[in-house]
Parts: sequence; structure tokens; C-alpha cells
Amino acid sequence: MTQDPLSDNLKTWEAWTKIHVDSAFYDVASFKDGTNPNRIADYEMAEVGDVSGKSLLHLQCHFGLDTLSWARLGATVTGADFSEAGIAAARALAEDVGIDATFVRSDLYDLPEALAGEFDVVYTSGGVLGWLPDIRRWAKVAAHYVKPGGFLYVAEVHPVAYVFDDNQNVGPGELRLRYPYWEHEQPIDVEVHGSYADLNAPTESGLVEHGWDHSLGEIVTALIDAGLRIDFLHEFDFVEWSLPWLVKSESDGRYRLPPGTAGQLPLFFSLKASKPA
Repeated sequence: MTQDPLSDNLKTWEAWTKIHVDSAFYDVASFKDGTNPNRIADYEMAEVGDVSGKSLLHLQCHFGLDTLSWARLGATVTGADFSEAGIAAARALAEDVGIDATFVRSDLYDLPEALAGEFDVVYTSGGVLGWLPDIRRWAKVAAHYVKPGGFLYVAEVHPVAYVFDDNQNVGPGELRLRYPYWEHEQPIDVEVHGSYADLNAPTESGLVEHGWDHSLGEIVTALIDAGLRIDFLHEFDFVEWSLPWLVKSESDGRYRLPPGTAGQLPLFFSLKASKPA
């Protein structure tokens, strides 16, 4: 572990990219052969609407699977990520499937120095905000790229879901408070073994991930302060991937609290924030 948490995270994502491209979790083969050509969730497509002919910037795009899915839905896409391995894999995937896309390697906070222009849609997908220490700087960068009359769309894990113990020894329905809800200066440090896409994947020793929590109020307020107008905020009872205290729903493959659990919790949210024309 270094004194720079973002450098540690970069090393982790460089290692993870190699695992993820070949993982069953991402199933790149079915994206390439067209049997599963679109990785955008049904509610995302409904809430974003028709992107045909629109420009779309995907922040923290990893290796571009969702970015290229938007391209297949008609958008002219640009993806940005801080991982050189991720951007190289995204460019290779775009070439393999014959999609014209732009991918830019940059730290998110420095992106305005590396990428010019404005976009009809700025998009960020699940599991990315917790890697950022300062949600206000993120909001300013995201708002910077929204064209007047355009919007930012966020689909993300609900901050409430991040407060519970995610140790693999936790069982379904066991809600143990462990992490802070509001933003904190010092990161949560976790030694890396495998990846969320493959818990048993071999990884080099010494990898560490650092995460930061941001409350829903902090996220929304940061976007308002950055000059965007909140059009809607929707909360859902599911997460798109496995957490040890949730169970997989047979109906749609998403993860929810076990049937019969007393009470309910928001586990995922979507948000649309527009820039006045």
C-alpha cells in the first residue's frame, strides 16, 4: 500500500481488467457474437430514452462493455477511465465488434484537461462512485460535460446498501452495520483477493482497494451546486450483483433481501439531472 490511495486503486484495476475481460461475470464472448449484445438494464433504457443520433460520454467506463452497448442503441459514444489496461481492452473490443467509439485514458478529476466538448448524455453506471474521495469534484466534472439541454444519468448502488457488513461470512438477511453512511476523509481499506467478478481469481500480493462512502443527500446536493437540475430520483429494492446478505431473485436474476424479511431497504438508485438550455 502506498501513501496515494488512488494509485493503489489504479494498480488494482489494472490487475482486475485482465481478469474481467475473460470472466463469466462479464461474458464478453456473448457480446461479441451477438447472443447478448446489449448490457444496458431495462430501466436504464426506459429512463434515458432513445439515444439514436445523440452523443454520450461514459465516465469510469472500465473496458467499455456498457459504452459499446449504448453505441449499439444508436449513440455516438466516448468512454473515459483511469486504467490504461481498461482503455486498451475497450479499444480492442470496439475494433473486434466493428463499433466506432472514442476511449480516453484519464483520471476522472483531470478529464477536462484530456477531453474537450459537451455531450447530450453523460452516463455513469453502477459501482463507481465509491472509488472517488470527493463527490463534489466528481459532480463538477460531470456537469462540465453536459451540453445545455442535455442531462447526466446515474445508475448506482444506493448509499444505504454500503453501510452493511459485506464479509463473505455474513448470511442472507444478516444486516450488520459496519461502514459510515456520510462522506469520510479517510478511505476504507481492503486487501484484494480475487475480484468481485471472480472471487477465486489469482491476484498478486499487496493489492489494496480504497473506498469512500457518499450519502444520497451529498450526491444530490453536489449535482445541484454544480448547476444541474434534478429531474428525478428513483430508488429500487435490488442490486445488480451479489452481496452476501442478499439472495438472487428467480424472476429477474437481481439480488434482493430474502423473501419474508421484515421491512424494506433501498438498494439501488437512478438519477437524472439536466442542464438548462
